[in-house]
Amino acid sequence: MSIVVNLDVMLARRKMKLNELSESVGISVTNLSLLKTGKAKGIRFNTLEAICRTLNCKPGDILDYINDQNNESQTI
Repeated sequence: MSIVVNLDVMLARRKMKLNELSESVGISVTNLSLLKTGKAKGIRFNTLEAICRTLNCKPGDILDYINDQNNESQTI
């Protein structure tokens, strides 16, 4: 099972750069980059809330679940 982070997709849809999101949310570009590339170990709910507020989206727009056993994609 895999959690896929679609932060880059939402940034592109909103025509926003990572450094703009960083300034707006108050999180370092490095940490957002780790999240964007799927290398982060986790995310705090208040961080997710701030990202969603800034990008005007829902958590399911950013996070996706892929069941590796049968390659089904489900938004969470």
